[in-house]
Amino acid sequence: MTRDELLDLYRRAGALLEGHFRLTSGLHSSGYLQCALVLQHPQHAEMLGRAIADRTRELRPTLVRSPALGGVVVGQEVARALGVRAIFAERQDGALTLRRGFMISENDRVLVVEDVVTTGGSTRETMQVARAAGGQVVGAASIVDRGTHPVDLGVPYASLLAIDLPTYEPDRCPLCAQGLPVVKPGSRPVAV
Repeated sequence: MTRDELLDLYRRAGALLEGHFRLTSGLHSSGYLQCALVLQHPQHAEMLGRAIADRTRELRPTLVRSPALGGVVVGQEVARALGVRAIFAERQDGALTLRRGFMISENDRVLVVEDVVTTGGSTRETMQVARAAGGQVVGAASIVDRGTHPVDLGVPYASLLAIDLPTYEPDRCPLCAQGLPVVKPGSRPVAV
């Protein structure tokens, strides 16, 4: 799948949004990619998962780990394409953690999979939890890399789509300066 085909898929799904958004990282942006609108279609989720698996197979992961909620669907599809287990991290008292009886052993080669990476904060946090549980993090991947600078996660990183959507610190946001209302479209509630 080419960059243009992927962008077209997001546009057709109504998942490439323009406006004034507050991202999970706390940064503001004029663009937002709502991956859930694409991933709600099983054929798209399967196709994207297979594409990520093809780009990460050489890392030989034995486990795919994703942060809830955005990474769960694509993580499951990547794991299916790789023929390995899929587990997710979820927030408890504000911190990502292993729950639901999920286990990571010291023999597990963990691939962290996200829907969108902006600053890499959630990815790093997911990696930390995997390492603390004894796993070896061998790489990370996402459908979209929307960072304006390459994200250094300390492991190999692959994305299907790199798109430069500018981000702003809230106190230096030109959209705020224009008085445009800010929207938080993601899954994690944030006071706006």
